[in-house]
Amino acid sequence: MKALTWQGKRNVTVEEVADPVIEQPTDAVIRVTSSAICGSDLHLYELLGPFIDRGDILGHEPMGTVVEIGSDVAELAVGDRVVIPFNIACGHCFMCRHGLQSQCETTQVREYGSGAALFGYTKLYGQVPGGQAEYLRVPLADYNHIRVGADLPDDRYLYLSDILPTAWQGVEYAHVPEGGTLAIMGLGPVGQFVSRIGIHRGYRVLAVDPVPERREMAERHGVLTYDLTDTVVDELRDLTDGRGADSVVDAVGLEAHGSAGIGLMQQAVGLLPDAVARPMLDKAGVDRLAALYASIDLVRRGGTVSLSGVYAGDADILPMKTMFDKQLSLRMGQCNVKRWIDDLLPLVEDPADPLGVMDLATHHASLDEAPDLYATFQRKEDGCIKVVLNP
Repeated sequence: MKALTWQGKRNVTVEEVADPVIEQPTDAVIRVTSSAICGSDLHLYELLGPFIDRGDILGHEPMGTVVEIGSDVAELAVGDRVVIPFNIACGHCFMCRHGLQSQCETTQVREYGSGAALFGYTKLYGQVPGGQAEYLRVPLADYNHIRVGADLPDDRYLYLSDILPTAWQGVEYAHVPEGGTLAIMGLGPVGQFVSRIGIHRGYRVLAVDPVPERREMAERHGVLTYDLTDTVVDELRDLTDGRGADSVVDAVGLEAHGSAGIGLMQQAVGLLPDAVARPMLDKAGVDRLAALYASIDLVRRGGTVSLSGVYAGDADILPMKTMFDKQLSLRMGQCNVKRWIDDLLPLVEDPADPLGVMDLATHHASLDEAPDLYATFQRKEDGCIKVVLNP
């Protein structure tokens, strides 16, 4: 089959690789019909090479049709149309039963002290072949699927794999009071959905992003948007009676604009041999924290900052005096996809499309076009906000 593979920093290629097969009786194999490029994939493209091997298959936002099932699979049949959650969970351990599927005790990657295994996402999360490919092996398939109907287009359902439940969890964790103000740092795909969920719930939504096309997309859904300037936090505080937003979702993460010195440090570590770079990134890594610092400044006293953007530095410096003095709450973590599907499936199937899932993808392309689109997406060129591949 064809699959998108990692070959080095800013170097991904489509290669012919072996078709996936049933390895365990609990596996299934799907033919992938759609697979999106996620902002998290860009961390692999740019920074996390020491944890990837040449030839690893990327991608963790797939859906498709079941073509083969293992002998112990009872909940799926050949021909079923399914979305595959990005985290791989068992559904029955302590963590899964408590709605923390991203911490599944069955698939935790204990070698690196990480949570549940993920598709297409480095040694830190199990090095499981990903879904930017023509076919995908799904472990523990009875639990790791979302069965969907046959009539609606893939774009209605695809984002259930990751970014839509990630956004939903981000808003849940933000604890916005009824009728309150929700601010969002970053209007990439997750930030777009965070803002629309806020509007859907009746909040006042303010969002910050430096890219005009992203702001324009959010404005179509009733969001008040602002450019990323040196004064934007003060401007938004003035709009909230001088207090700041009740809740802020940081939908940017570790590669925020600004923090030029940290960026250079990340680049330098990436040039070291993998055996040296891995422990440095794992235990002494630092993130670009501009978006998080701005979120802490912007939220009101007693408010909540919710992190949907991925952070990976264990040596990050946080303004603890400010956080303590402002009596902030901080919530974060990988999304527990299956926890939120019952809330989200009726919304994506609603003919009115209240979360605007059909107004997100800016680029649909073949798998062969994926390498060029990784570069386009990273550089934020050609109005690129979300890429959907159709293997």
